[in-house]
Formats: sequence, C-alpha cells, structure tokens
Amino acid sequence: MPMTPPGRLALAASPLVAGALQALQHATGLPVAMGGPVSAGSSTLVIDQLRGTATGSLQHLRVDTGAGLGGKAVALARPSTVIDYLNAQGITHKYDRAVAPEQLRAMLAVPVRVGTTTRAVLYAATRESVTFGDRVLRAAGSVVARLERDIDVEEEVRRRLADPPAVPAGEQSDLRAELLAIAGSIQDDAARARLLAVCERLGPAPAPPGGPLTPREVDVLRLAAEGCTNDEISARLGLLPNTVKSYLKHAMRKLDVTNRVQAVNRARASGLLR
Repeated sequence: MPMTPPGRLALAASPLVAGALQALQHATGLPVAMGGPVSAGSSTLVIDQLRGTATGSLQHLRVDTGAGLGGKAVALARPSTVIDYLNAQGITHKYDRAVAPEQLRAMLAVPVRVGTTTRAVLYAATRESVTFGDRVLRAAGSVVARLERDIDVEEEVRRRLADPPAVPAGEQSDLRAELLAIAGSIQDDAARARLLAVCERLGPAPAPPGGPLTPREVDVLRLAAEGCTNDEISARLGLLPNTVKSYLKHAMRKLDVTNRVQAVNRARASGLLR
C-alpha cells in the first residue's frame, strides 16, 4: 500500500469529500453523487462515498487511470461527461457491470487537483439521458474548486504545525494577519481551529498603535473584511455613507495604515476580526 507523503491529507472517507458531495448534489440538482481518493502511488481511484444510490454496486470500486469515465477524467486531468454511460463511445466499458444496477445514464466526473496532482474524483449523475448544460458544469466546477482550496489549506496547516517557522518579532504581525485571513476563508471547522492555534503560538496579538478601536469601527472593518462596499456597510449597519467613511478613516489612523485592505489585515493581526 502506498505511503501517504508527510503533510498530505488522506482523503479516504474524508469529511471534506463528504461535504463536497452533498454540495455537488445541491448545486447541480442531480440525484446521485459519489467520489473518492486517487492513490498517491498507483493513480488508482477508489469510489468510497456514495449519495443517492440505490445499491452498493459502486461502493469501493477501484477505477484504473484511463478506464471508465472517472479514469478518463484522471488521465486527462479535466472534467469528462457522457449522455448515456452504458452506450457511450468515448470511454471504456470496464465497469459497466458495476454501473448497470444503478441504471445511471448521464454522468459527470470532475478531477480534484491540488497543484499538479489529481487527489480525488467527484461524480454527479442522473438516471435520465440528458446533456449537461453550462450551469451544471459551472456549479460542479465551483464545488470542486472549493474542495481543492480546503485540501490545500488543511495541508498547509499540517505542514506549519509539524514544522513551525522561526518568525522574527517584527514579522509576526504580518504572518498573523495572513494566517487569520486564510482561517476566515475556509469552510472546514477543524482546519480553521488548527490554523487559529498556530496564531496563538505566535504570542499575544499586538494592540493597534494608535489606540483601541471603537465597537462601531470594528463592525465597519468586519464588514469590509467580508468584501462589502461602503454603501453595503451603510445599509447593513443603518449608517449614512459618510459616517461609514469616517469610521474607516479613524480606524486607519489608529491602525497606522493608508487603505482599507491594510486596515483589515492589521485588525486581523491585532485579533479584532475573529
């Protein structure tokens, strides 16, 4: 059995994959979703998670690179689709006996790639013969892109926890802000908690150089960190647009920065936007 490289997240029966399959069903509107990891050594795909299936015929199915629809997606490193699986001409039919009991026809297979490596494959399927439109393809691509980011972040957390860097005191604020920004962008609660633990190991958060921020200044920066415009912040907090600008200006002065992006990062580094 191939060894998992240090820091590499094992995706067999992974909760990240399970969450992505649920999101895939919801986003595409297709009744069946399944998937599993691609082994590091042999590039063999193992389908180990199923949603919406009626039998166990596909559970633990091992799919070779280039074979079937999933194997084709691995070999080409891009999504592959069929309108009617059992009668499709663009794939091998090595796994027809496993697919037939489920009566699956139209099917989509999308490789999950981190860096240059295919780590898993997600499938979405229906028991009708249909051509998938751009909406379905975009929805599936969005789910897979989110999963790729979460895997990448989780593995970066593992690497940092295993070998934390020696950070000069003057650079800890910037590193803390970067880690907190990553933590705020990921969906997985366990990965986020571990990333926040790394921040705690950097020591106490520095106080804003110009004095503490008011609660309203923190509220404005929190919404700015979510990507809200001044008008959107105004609407959500029930403030006039000029008042929002004033809060931002005062916060930037206290944080000793010149723009809102720097203000958000400095506030994160100070532990104000958790």
